[in-house]
Amino acid sequence: MAKGNSGPLLKPESETSGSKRPQTKKSKAREIRKANAPKASIPIKADAESSCSTVLLELQQRCLHVFRDALHPSGEDAVLLQEVKGHLYNRDFATAFGKEEYLRVYASRWSPSRALGYVQIFDDIEEFVLPDEGHDSVGSPDKQPVEIACLGGGAGAELVALGGWLSQVREREADLKLSVKLVDIASWGPTMAALQRRVEMTPEPAKYASTVAKEESQPLLPEGALDMQFQKQDVLEWSEAELAALVGKAKLVTLMFTLNELYSTDRPKTQRLLSFLGAAMPSDALLLVVDSPGSYSTVSINEAEKKYPMQWLLDYTLLGPPQKPDAEPSEKSATWEKVMSEDSKWFRLQGLQYPIELENMRYQIHLYKRLG
Repeated sequence: MAKGNSGPLLKPESETSGSKRPQTKKSKAREIRKANAPKASIPIKADAESSCSTVLLELQQRCLHVFRDALHPSGEDAVLLQEVKGHLYNRDFATAFGKEEYLRVYASRWSPSRALGYVQIFDDIEEFVLPDEGHDSVGSPDKQPVEIACLGGGAGAELVALGGWLSQVREREADLKLSVKLVDIASWGPTMAALQRRVEMTPEPAKYASTVAKEESQPLLPEGALDMQFQKQDVLEWSEAELAALVGKAKLVTLMFTLNELYSTDRPKTQRLLSFLGAAMPSDALLLVVDSPGSYSTVSINEAEKKYPMQWLLDYTLLGPPQKPDAEPSEKSATWEKVMSEDSKWFRLQGLQYPIELENMRYQIHLYKRLG
C-alpha cells in the first residue's frame, strides 16, 4: 500500500493485449510513445486476448487525477458503494442512480478504470476517426470541432477518456478540438460538470510534491479544447428527428457498456434506435459498440425465441441476415460496413495510483462505418 495522498498502488498485471496495424503517422507516433514510456516493475507478457498499451502511464495517471480531484473518492465511501452495488444487483437502476451521492461514488469507483480502457480504445480506432488524409481539414481554427455523441455516457468515463485521447492527439495536431454530447437516463449533470472543470484545471499536488513538480504540472486540456454538453434523456424514447438532431453531424457515436442493457430493457425499441442511427448518421460516420464479452439477449426471430450473442444480434440489425455461401447477392444496398471487431480483449492497470481499488476491464469491441 502506498503512503501519502496518492492512494493505493494499482499493481501491474502479468498480461496485456496487442495487435499490429499498418504504419501511419499515428502508428509511428504510438511507437515513439511506447519507446519513451516508463517500464512496469513486472515484465508484461502478451496473450491472445490482449495488447500492449499504447497510452503512456503518465497520461493514464493524469486521467485518474481528474476523477480524484473532481469526485474525492475515499475509503469512507464503502457503505455507499455497498448500497449502490445492492441496487445494481437487484437491477433497481432508478434507486442506484437516484441520488447525487450515489452518482458520485459510482463514478469515482467504476468510471476511472473504464476511462483508461476507453483512452486505449480511442487510440486503437484513431485511424478511422482521424484518417491521415483528413488532418489538414479537421480541427483547424477555421473548421468546426470533431463532433462525438455518447449514448449512455453519463458516468464520466467517456468524457475523461476523450479528454485524455485528445490531449495525446494534440501533441501533433495542436488545433484539434472536440464537441462531445453525452446522453444518459440518470441526472449526471453535476458530476459531468465537475469532471469537465477538472479536465481543464491543474491537478491538485501531492502532499510531498517538489516545487519543480508543482510548476511542471499541467491541466489535461486547455480551456475550450473540449466542449461538453450533457442531456438527461431515455434514448429508447427518442423519435428519429430528435436523434437526428444529436447525431446528424457526428463523426463518432458510442455505445459503451450500454447496448446490452438497452437490449435487456426493451429489444424492439433498441432495434428501432439502431435503425434510427442508420438513417440519421452522416456518410462515413462511425458507430462504436463496446460491451462485456459473452453478452446475450433473448429475442424472437421468425417466431422462434432464442438467446443470441449481442454481437450476432448487432450484426443482424446493422448488416442484415448472414448470407448462405450459395445465395445470390442481395440487391439491397448496405447501410453499414464493419471495420473492426474483437470478441474479447483486456485492458489491464499497470503501476498507477488512486485512492481506492480499481479493476481491469475485459470487453468486446465492434466498429461500424456508415456507408453513403
